[in-house]
Amino acid sequence: MIGSANGARVGITGLAAHVPERVYTNADLEQFVDTTDEWIVERTGIRERRFAEKHEALTDIALPAAQEALEKAGLQGKDIDLLICATVTPDMMFPTSSAIMADRLGAAEAGAYDLLAGCTGFMYALAQAYGMLAAGLSQRALVVGGDVLSKILDWSDRSTLVIFGDGAGAVVLERVERGGFLGFELGADGAGGGNLWLPGSGSRHFDEPDSFVKMNGREVFKFATRVLVSSAEKLLAECGKTVADIDVYVPHQANRRIIDHAAGKLGIPEEKVVVNVDRYGNTSSGSIPLALAEAEADGRLREGELVLMTGMGAGLTWGSALIEWTERTAA
Repeated sequence: MIGSANGARVGITGLAAHVPERVYTNADLEQFVDTTDEWIVERTGIRERRFAEKHEALTDIALPAAQEALEKAGLQGKDIDLLICATVTPDMMFPTSSAIMADRLGAAEAGAYDLLAGCTGFMYALAQAYGMLAAGLSQRALVVGGDVLSKILDWSDRSTLVIFGDGAGAVVLERVERGGFLGFELGADGAGGGNLWLPGSGSRHFDEPDSFVKMNGREVFKFATRVLVSSAEKLLAECGKTVADIDVYVPHQANRRIIDHAAGKLGIPEEKVVVNVDRYGNTSSGSIPLALAEAEADGRLREGELVLMTGMGAGLTWGSALIEWTERTAA
């Protein structure tokens, strides 16, 4: 599924991120699994991650990001009419985390729903919110991406425990006078779904499921290094752009080796690539908005710059978005 923007200008007018306070270093994980800091850094590039406290759920982590994003856009909760929350770890299956947040933000009449697309969830949610605004079905949307993966990890499984972390980000989407999203590319390959899955988490019956994340790291690595490149290339071609036009590249923060491979294959120089996986690990749906918020804080997102975002995750899914960055001036 691929498409370029057709006339409608929709951009990001507010952006923020939030992570739990509790830090787990690689050394901290040595008490749970047979690992070392050197082993983890060599294979993933991760040095530490944030884990939520026992009493913290997704909305506890996502709400601060949502509130700050609204403030930066000069809006209040009552001003938005659509809230999409991309997550694989909602507070509960229902009521949805989106509905809970809409209530707490004061968005009493906003349409609100959760979206499930693995680590690619934020990219899917951006595309859906863009479509709603471009069609005139929404005027202002709040897109939240976040996960508390520590709640579904097997703390005796080295292959997953050292990779994932908790965090969330949020963006406000509005019509803008200039710039904005240029296009999206989304896809899924269910044949590879068994390489990253959560048995016992739905209506399918499993005998004695443990409800912990299961991952075939080798196959996920192969998938990620392929689709991060192919998705970006397809989108750039659709939008009539080249890699040379990209000013900032924000890939899903799955693994430093995956990021380096994708950037290298695409030909994007290191100084244009946003990387924070070393400090947060893989935060799933929170990954790209966390990195995007960091890029903004560092002054890397400037008026007129072309920003490429690409994600991949459980499903197996993938998705890319291309946006011409604009200052927060709504149309």
